[in-house]
Amino acid sequence: MSKVTLLAINAKYVHSSLAVWLLSAGISQNSRLSHDVSIVEATIKQNNNEIIEKIVENKPQVVGISTYIWNVGKLQQLMVSLKEALPAVVIVLGGPEASYNAEHWIGQGADHVICGEGEESLPMLLDALEEKIAAPRIIKASLLNQRPINPYNDEYMNALGARIAYIETSRGCPFRCAFCLSGESSVKYFPLELAKEQLDKLSKSGTKTIKFVDRTFNCDGKRAYELFEYVIAMDTDCCFHFEVAADLFDEESLKLLGTAIAGRIQLEAGLQSYFEAALLASSRKTDLIKAEKNIRKLLEYGNIHIHVDLIAGLPYEDFNEFQNSFNRAYALGAHTLQLGFLKLLHGSVLREQAEDLGISFIKEPPYEIVSSPWLSSEELSMLKIAENALQRTYNKGRFLKTLSYVLEVTRLSPFELYRILGEYVQNHGMPLDMYAGKIYDCLKALPAVKPDLLKDSMIFDWLGMVKGRNMPAFLKIRDKRHKEAVQLATSRLGRNIHKDEAAVLISGDMIYVDATLRNPVTGLYEIGVI
Repeated sequence: MSKVTLLAINAKYVHSSLAVWLLSAGISQNSRLSHDVSIVEATIKQNNNEIIEKIVENKPQVVGISTYIWNVGKLQQLMVSLKEALPAVVIVLGGPEASYNAEHWIGQGADHVICGEGEESLPMLLDALEEKIAAPRIIKASLLNQRPINPYNDEYMNALGARIAYIETSRGCPFRCAFCLSGESSVKYFPLELAKEQLDKLSKSGTKTIKFVDRTFNCDGKRAYELFEYVIAMDTDCCFHFEVAADLFDEESLKLLGTAIAGRIQLEAGLQSYFEAALLASSRKTDLIKAEKNIRKLLEYGNIHIHVDLIAGLPYEDFNEFQNSFNRAYALGAHTLQLGFLKLLHGSVLREQAEDLGISFIKEPPYEIVSSPWLSSEELSMLKIAENALQRTYNKGRFLKTLSYVLEVTRLSPFELYRILGEYVQNHGMPLDMYAGKIYDCLKALPAVKPDLLKDSMIFDWLGMVKGRNMPAFLKIRDKRHKEAVQLATSRLGRNIHKDEAAVLISGDMIYVDATLRNPVTGLYEIGVI
C-alpha cells in the first residue's frame, strides 16, 4: 500500500479545495490497489517550510499537487524543498497550470504531470507506481467517463469548517471564449439527484457560502431551473453563488429567481466587453441587449446580489472604447462591477495569438497584459488606478450615496470619477477613516460639489457601512443636538444604542442606524431619519 498526500494551496484561508477531495474519492473508487491517502490544505501566504512540515508528517511516497494561477509561483521552490525533505518522493502535478505547460514542469523537477481530468488517471498512475510498472511522465487524461464521484465524506466535512464550500454539477462549457480554458470539451452533466444530496449535506456543514464551479451554470436552462428551484426551497441560511450567462435566462427563470428569499442567491454574470470587435476576436457570443434587460430585471427584485465582470485588454478595444464599456456596465447598477485585466493563460487561444496580435504580457503568473496595439502600458496603468478606487469604494458597498451625489452634480462619467479618485489617493490597505478624509478632500474640489451636502452623504454612508463606529472627526457633530439624536433614536428603537449609532447631518437633520437590520444582499445597515 502506497502512502499518498494530495496538496492544495488555496488563495485564502476562507477558500477550500474541491479538487483534492475529488481526487481522493477518485482514488478510492477507481484504484485496483489500496492507497493510504491524506490531504493537506494550505494557503499561498504560508511559507514553504510550514507546508513541507505538514506533508512530511504523513511520510508520503507520492505527493500530488493541484496547480492554479494563484499558487504556481510557489511551486518550483516548493518542489525543491520537498525533494530535499523526502528524496525518494514522487511528485505528480495536475490542474490547469501544469496541464497546459507540462514540459516546463517536468523540466523543473516534477516526476509526472497529468493533463486534464485526474479522477481516473491519477488512480491508474498510483497503481502503476505501486506495481513498479513504467508510466509516462506526461499523461494525457481521457475524458471522465465513469459513475459519479462524491467527495463529501466525513473527513471533508470536518476539514471544511466554516470556509466556503464548492460544488460541481457540470463540467466544461459550451462556449469557446479565446481567453478561457473551460470550453475545450462538451459539457458533462452530473446527476441532478446527486447534486441535491450534496447540497443538502453541504448546507448542514456549517459553511455560509456554497459556490457552484459550473462555468456557465445556466447553459442548460431547464436543468438550471430545477436546481435554482431546489436551493430556493431549502431550509438553510446558506448563500448559493452561480456563474451565469445573463442573456440565457428566460422569463420563467427570472420569475423563479424573484421568489428567492433575500441573500439566498448570488449571480456572477460575465459581460467582459460591450465592444463588438473585441467580443468577436475573443469568440465571445453574448446578446448584450438581452443580458442588460435580464440584469436590470433581477436587480429590480432586490433579493439577489448581482456581480458583473469586464476584462480590460481584449483585442481591438482601445482606451476610449473600454471607458464606454465601463460606463455602460456601471449604469446597470449591479452590486459589484469587477474590472479585470486580460490574462494570457497557458492553453488559451489568445495566448497562442498574442505575438501575431502584438499583445505583450508578463511571462510569469498571472500572465497579465502589459501593452497592446490598442492599449499602452500608460493607459493600462490608468485603468488600474481607476480599478483600485472602484474596488475600495463601490465594490465594497462604501460611500454609495456619496458617489451617486457626485456623479449627479458633476456630470462626470463613472470612469472619470473613479480615475480622479484613484489618482488622488491610491489606497492599498489605508485605514477606512483616513481614506474617508482623502475621499472628502478629493471630491469637495470637483465642480458643483457642495461640501456640506458631500459631508451629509458621507455621514449617511458611514452609518450604513459600519454602524457609525470610528467615524472620522471631520464628520462628527458632538453637541447637544447629537445627544438629542441618540435619545430620540433610543426611543424610536425601544432599546439603548451606542452613541455612534446616531448622527446629526450638517443640514441639521438627525439620522440613526438600526444595527439589528442588515440587508442580506447589499450588506448595509438600515438607516432611519428622525
